Amino acid sequence: MLFRKIRAYIEELLRSDENKILLIEGARQIGKSYIIRDVGTNLYKNFVEINFVEDDEGPGIFKNVHTTEEFYLRLSMVAGERLGSYDDTLVFIDEIQYYPQFLTLLKFLKEEHRYRFISSGSLLGIALKSTTSVPVGSIILKNMYQLDFEEFLIANGFGQDAIAFMRTSFEQGQSLSPEVHDKVLDLFKRYLLVGGMPDAVNEYLASHNIVKVREVQESIKVLYGIDASRYEDEATKKLYIRRIYDMIPSQMENKKKRIVVKDIRDIKGDRFSNYTEEFEYLINSGIAIASYAISNPKYPLAESQMKNLLKLYMNDVGILSSQLYQYNIQPILGDIPSVNLGAVYESVVAQELKAHFNKVFYYDNKQKGEVDFLVDDSSTMSILPIEVKSGKDYTVHSALDKLTSVPDYHIVSSIVLSNNREVRVEGNIHYLPVYYVMFLENRLPALKDQYF
Repeated sequence: MLFRKIRAYIEELLRSDENKILLIEGARQIGKSYIIRDVGTNLYKNFVEINFVEDDEGPGIFKNVHTTEEFYLRLSMVAGERLGSYDDTLVFIDEIQYYPQFLTLLKFLKEEHRYRFISSGSLLGIALKSTTSVPVGSIILKNMYQLDFEEFLIANGFGQDAIAFMRTSFEQGQSLSPEVHDKVLDLFKRYLLVGGMPDAVNEYLASHNIVKVREVQESIKVLYGIDASRYEDEATKKLYIRRIYDMIPSQMENKKKRIVVKDIRDIKGDRFSNYTEEFEYLINSGIAIASYAISNPKYPLAESQMKNLLKLYMNDVGILSSQLYQYNIQPILGDIPSVNLGAVYESVVAQELKAHFNKVFYYDNKQKGEVDFLVDDSSTMSILPIEVKSGKDYTVHSALDKLTSVPDYHIVSSIVLSNNREVRVEGNIHYLPVYYVMFLENRLPALKDQYF
């Protein structure tokens, strides 16, 4: 069984007296149902699971339910003697977005205290947007992602002591020994091939066969395309969603690494505003990661984002590398000088930053150039620029130099990630091995004596 960090969070919440309903949000195939099912069956005498996708495609028992009385009646029809009391029964509503009225019903299910509930959904960003009465104060919305690199290391035999040693080394600005560095970097490159989708990781651990891993990844990619057809009524929007999603790998190979709107329909002068809903679907469904452009970078970054200028990354680096290299593992594992790995390195960093910071930005300025990523650093109340280098010229970063030299931006530090082992600081630039991205997070300032 794969180790997932979110498991401890779910267990703690279900063991507590917290009355709010936990709602796990994330893309399809990242392991939401599995981890909830495993925790629920371990903690509760009675565990009842309802999948609204299966119900919608089958009997439709819950499809037209709009009151808690109707829900309890139909729940008893499928659960029978597995329903006990609030203290010993957990009801898991999976894929809740299929019946959006249940997002409103959660408030009343919580208040009636009949059973304990937990829920998950893969397109909640879209469903919540169209829900007339969002149950604010009744739910805890928690994002879940596929395995990050730390979880991938653990899946490959790294123990907690080894992870703790690496974290301490990162926090103290120390390099790993050459032997440890080589081992971690090798697994990082394998992560570029496998990614973090649980089925792909399990296949890799079982077979180490790239063909079988790629088959899993391709099936997930196809599923994402099918989902677009399910949730969008207009045929043209379905087409454009698929078109934009399929464009991501090739666009990542370009210098600017962003979707060129005129290429969607091959129409010169086409506008971003014509595809707002299509971009929102890809982002809110979790199958693409958005990085928003910032031209005037100041903390907090959300105040300065340019909504009509963004980069899109695939949500999983393994799916990206499968599209770029198919069954050839040598471009990534073999360090072939002629192959530019910038796209996969930038994508894996975007994937990690999204999981650890929630929102990701990049710097785009006509005069000063472009910096790969910007994130908020709450501990210093400033922004943190991050450059990603896949080659040996990692010390060349003119745009980053220009950005950090602007006094008005109050940039305390910046980071350059590369394959180089040595950790060092030059001015306000920290050079780190790329795998240390696993420890980057938005650290809050010390909370002691902060009253209001």
